[in-house]
Amino acid sequence: MGWKSHGFRFRSGRKLRKRVRERGLKIRKVMQTFEIGQTVHIDIEPASQKGMPHPRFQGRTGKVVGIRGKAYLVEITDGGKKKVVFARPEHLKPMGA
Repeated sequence: MGWKSHGFRFRSGRKLRKRVRERGLKIRKVMQTFEIGQTVHIDIEPASQKGMPHPRFQGRTGKVVGIRGKAYLVEITDGGKKKVVFARPEHLKPMGA
């Protein structure tokens, strides 16, 4: 008997599921752009695994501090520490939307 896998999406099925009629990926989410300094929410899109931040950051709010390729660098506070999370635009929502 082997070891149980503890991958990137381990124990996050409830957090990363979608309802039947919401399945798939909206192109407008992939094409959205953000400015440096803009406040965004991390809202993971389970249909797209590329550029997905770790599920522990689901629901966090941070500030865009840079761009690296197609991904944005989002600075969040986690337990009193500043952390930078890499996320593609489909996993981000502008503040107030």
